[in-house]
Order: sequence, then structure tokens, then C-alpha cells
Amino acid sequence: MKQGSAKLAVALTLSPYFKAWRISARAEDGCSSICTTPFNGEEEENESDNGNDNSTGNGSDYDNDNDDNSGNTKAQTLRKGRRCTAVVRRSLIFVHVLVPLAFLIVVLIAQLFLTTTKSQYSRILTSHPFSRIISSPAAAVVHEPICESPRPFPTTPPVSNAHTMMLAEETKRIATQFEYPDEEVNKGVQEFLRQMNEGLERDGTSLSQIPTYVTGVPNGTEKGLYLAVDLGGTNFRVCSVHLNGDTTFNLTYSKVAIPKELMVAKHASELFGFLAKQIELFLRTHHEDHFEAHIRRRQTVSTPEGYRDEQIFRLGFTFSFPVQQFGINKGTLMRWTKGFDIPDAIGKDVCALLQQEIDKLRLPVKVAALVNDTVGTLMARSYTSPGKTPTLLGAIFGTGTNGAYVEKASNIKKPIEGDYDKSTGRMVINTEWGSFDNQLNVLPNTSYDIELDQNSVNPGIQIFEKRVSGMFLGEIVRLVIVDMLKNPKISLFRDGDSTHNDWKSTTTISPESGVFKQWGLDSSIMSIAAADNTPDLSSLRQELEKQLHIYAASLEDAQAFKDVAYAIGRRAARLSAVALGAIVLQSGRLKESAHEPVDIGVDGSLVEHYPFFRDMIYEALSAIEGIGPKGAKRIRIGIAKDGSGVGAALIALVAANMEKKSLVDYLTGVRNGVVHRFAHAASVAMKMMA
Repeated sequence: MKQGSAKLAVALTLSPYFKAWRISARAEDGCSSICTTPFNGEEEENESDNGNDNSTGNGSDYDNDNDDNSGNTKAQTLRKGRRCTAVVRRSLIFVHVLVPLAFLIVVLIAQLFLTTTKSQYSRILTSHPFSRIISSPAAAVVHEPICESPRPFPTTPPVSNAHTMMLAEETKRIATQFEYPDEEVNKGVQEFLRQMNEGLERDGTSLSQIPTYVTGVPNGTEKGLYLAVDLGGTNFRVCSVHLNGDTTFNLTYSKVAIPKELMVAKHASELFGFLAKQIELFLRTHHEDHFEAHIRRRQTVSTPEGYRDEQIFRLGFTFSFPVQQFGINKGTLMRWTKGFDIPDAIGKDVCALLQQEIDKLRLPVKVAALVNDTVGTLMARSYTSPGKTPTLLGAIFGTGTNGAYVEKASNIKKPIEGDYDKSTGRMVINTEWGSFDNQLNVLPNTSYDIELDQNSVNPGIQIFEKRVSGMFLGEIVRLVIVDMLKNPKISLFRDGDSTHNDWKSTTTISPESGVFKQWGLDSSIMSIAAADNTPDLSSLRQELEKQLHIYAASLEDAQAFKDVAYAIGRRAARLSAVALGAIVLQSGRLKESAHEPVDIGVDGSLVEHYPFFRDMIYEALSAIEGIGPKGAKRIRIGIAKDGSGVGAALIALVAANMEKKSLVDYLTGVRNGVVHRFAHAASVAMKMMA
């Protein structure tokens, strides 16, 4: 390639020489023909003269004149030929010397001073011999701002017409109905405090305030291996939790589906026998060495079960069905839910039912605690939370909502049946705050809230939960959207033609859309709407199509949906702050110390996945009288996971400690009794001797 380029360069350089040579050659040929013509004519003339001489014998004078003229002509012709030859020679010198020299000078000047020409000339010499070379001036550089994330829809959204303007106004009007201002927040807090104390005084109130018989919370230094089981629905989970004593733990678990036939068994022993068998399989699989060691100790008589007490696994039983609790490990089943229907179990102690089946298998396990998942959330957070201050409150904001907190025993006025550790002066209370203000004294109540409650399975109860929990928030949004669709004056999810839609299409809603079905709008789409900050709300519009079969929703439609969902979600967060703030004030923790944080553990999809839900809670906490911005900064809200697993195991630990303390108290009482009787007998003997 390089050799070919060089040859081409040489050819281009020498081409003017060849052109000049051809011109000069042609010039010489022309001049030669001019110079030689007269001599040829002379020969012809001589020949004709000779011929004339032969043909005529007379006219000699005339012949002499011709000879003179012929000589003059020859001389003139010769002079012209010489002048022509000189001209040709000078032309050749100019062409062969001066023109190439001028060309080389021009090239050198271009290489030295004209960079653009030099660049182009270099391309000529180095390009492929057969490529076509097209030179053009350098492109002009224009400095303009660059958009790194261009809008995916380059077309400008249409200017809002009367229908879209009315849609925005109607959306704003409806969103205003869900506002929950600071004044209402404070009214809610005062009413929550009133109903809390009412529940501590007697049963049958809106806030049940149920004692859990758990009288302490962990501090992160506890150690040991504990079991937990969770019967919360169609699955049964068995866990072992190894507490490391440094706020960390190791969790091992297995999960199995409950057979359909056992959910409607004739006898309770069928279901609870299955649960006990799963516990045995778990121990054999994950704790074989420990389990076999227990088997070898079966002949001991330390306890009626045949095991030394220190070798028994303590188990926390999370039983997510309505129970009436009478002790830390005692509670009777009130009714079945979630598809279970075993009449034989109703009214019986569920802990005793499980323990009986465990004993039949001779397992080294004792059901130590009956656990509520909200109490488990409190315990799990207290073990893992940083700092020295124990956690005050555990709360769930998910499908449902509830809270459990540590109350002073002196504030509990209603009688508590059963035994519990009174030495701590504390009791964990399960508030069941989903039923707060069933009377609607202070809670907001829009037409959509009324419609939701009337169409629910439990109208008139769980009023607070129906405004806060994820199970109901999506339904409130759906009711608002349906109401807006019925309004002919606004254009929600409908277009006159494609020019009114920035996607250049027309919006359609499938007849099978969840918008037209009760509970058909999942609350998860509210999180997507809140998180979508793109200029065209593309994520939300895609989700409207995916979840609700609303196709080609316009930007105005998506914005209206986003605004409605945000208003409902924000009200839920501020209502949540009412419950949290009231319990913080009830505890007096903000006054007890000026620096220690007030720790709260939370769990559930709303606090985990709804954008800025906790931020909106903090905003409302700052507005509560008695807390304010400074107090809100001291409230620490942290995620607490797996209350039904880790929390249940920790409650089993607390129960085990209570058992040990009870045993110590019992032995101390026995010893004191013996000493008292011995002293009394000695006194009597001394008197008799006297």
C-alpha cells in the first residue's frame, strides 16, 4: 500500500513534465514542417523548371527573372525557419524548467504555512490509489447545551383544553378532602391518649390495651439458642435463633405448607400433631447433635418430661388468630380465620394443644410463650437497636396496622389474670390500635371512607386501620377514580381524539380493569406513583397499563392519579404519627432524659417501600404539642424485621428468665418457710424446757 501511494505521488508530480513534453514535441513537429516546406517546394520548382526547359526552347529572359525571384524566396524562408526554431527552444526551456520550479515552490509554501492545505495534500499522497478524494472545508464548531437525558417523547404535550383544566381543578378539590392539618393531628393525639387510658382502666373500649404478660425487653446482650414457630396462615415456619450477645443473631428456618385437609380437620390433634412433627424434623435436620444428646438423657428424672431443665429448647409460638390470653404461654382460641375451620379447638389453650403433641413425640421442647407479631417486632428491634435505651414501641404499617409498647404497670388499672413477673414494674401492652376512634370523634371521614366502610366485611370497626393500612389505601384510591370517571365534565382516562394525548393515541380502559372491581387496585401502585418523578410519568403510565389495563393514559391522567394517591398516602402517614406521638407522650421518655433517643421499631410494606412515608411521619411529629421539632429529632424510627421469628424467640428467652426467677422465688420461699417453721419449733421447745 505504501509503495503504491509513493508511485501515485511520483506520477502526480511528474505529470506536468509529460504534458509539457507532449506540447513541446507537437511544437517541434509543427515548426519542422514549416521550415522544411519551402525546400520541398524548391525541389518541385526545380523539377518543373527542368521540365519547362525541355518543353520550350524560347523565353530565356523570362527564365532568368524567375531564377532571381526563386533565390529571394529561399532566403526569406530560411530566415523564418531559424526564427521559429529559436522560439520553440525558448518555449521548451520555459516549460521544462520554470513551470516545475514554480510548482515545487508553491508546494513548499503550502506545507510550511497552510496547515489545511497540507492536511489535504497529505491525504492525497497517503490515500488509496483508486479512492475518490473529496476535499471540503472544516465543519464549523457550534457550542450548544447538551441534554444528557433527552425526553423520550420529543413531541410537545398538547396545550390543556377546557376538559384537562377541569380535570386538574377537580383533582385538586378531591385531594383537599384528604388533607390532615397540624391542628387535626393534635386533636387526634389528645383523643388517642384519652382512649389509651380508658383501655388501661377497663375492657370493652375502642383501644383494647391487652396485657401480654411480657414484662421486659432485651438489651442486646442476651445469649442462647431458642426456637420459634409461626402459624400465620397457609404456611408453617420453624426457626432457631442463636443470640450472640452483641446485638447480632444467626437465624435458621424451614417452611412448609399446611395441607388443605388439616385446615378443616375434625380434631385439633390432627393439625397440632402435624406441627409437632415439623418441629421434630427441623431439629433432626439442623440440630442433630444437640437432638441426639437429648435422646440419650431421656432416662433422667429431673423433670416429669424426662429431661434436665437446662437441656430443653424454649419455644415462642406466634399464633396469628384471635385468642384471649391469660399468661405468657396461655391463651384460648376465640375463632378461626384465614380459611381454617376446626371447631374442636375453639375455647382451648392453643399452647397446651401444641405442647401435648410435642410430648407425644418426646421432644426436648417447651412452649414458653404465646406471641403476637407486633410484640415480636418490639422485641426484635430492642435486641438489635443501637444504644443503651431499650425500645419503647413496635409498630406494623403493612397490610394491617397495630402497635405494642412498654407501659408502666402502675398505669394499668384493670385486673390482670394469671401470673407474671411484677418485679420489673413494666408490662408490654398490645394496643390493637386499628380500632382507634371507632366512634369517629376526631378521625377524618370523607364520602370515600364512608363507602369503603359500608362495603367492608366489618363495617363500623377498625376505623383507624381503614385509613392507614395498605389493605385499604388502594381501595380508597379506586373509589376516588371511579367517582371521577363518572363525572362527564372532566376527561379522566378518555380523550376526544389523539391530538389531546401526548402519546398521540386515545386512552382506553379494559372492562376487566381492576378499577371496576372491589379491592381491584393494589396499594403497591401508590408507591410507584410517589416514586415516579420523570417529566412524562412514564413509569406510572406503564404500571397503569400493567396492573389496571388502562392503555395510553395521557400525562394529565397520570398526574391526576399521582396527586390523588399522594394525598391519600400522606394522610395515612400523618395519622400514623398520631398513634406514635401519643405513645411517646404517654411514656414520658422525652422528659426523663434530655439526650437519649426514643427508639421505635417498625415493620411493614408502607414504611419499607412507600417513598418518604417515614419523612411524612416525622413532619407530623414535629407539629405535635409536647414533642415539637426538637423532640421529633430525638425520636428514632428503625426497621425491625422478622418479629414472628426472632421476636418470638426473644419472648421465649424472656419467659425462660421469668421461669428461673419464679423458681428462685419459690425455692427462697420454701427455704424461708422451713427456717420459719424450724425457728418456731425451736422456740416452742425452749418454752417447754423452761
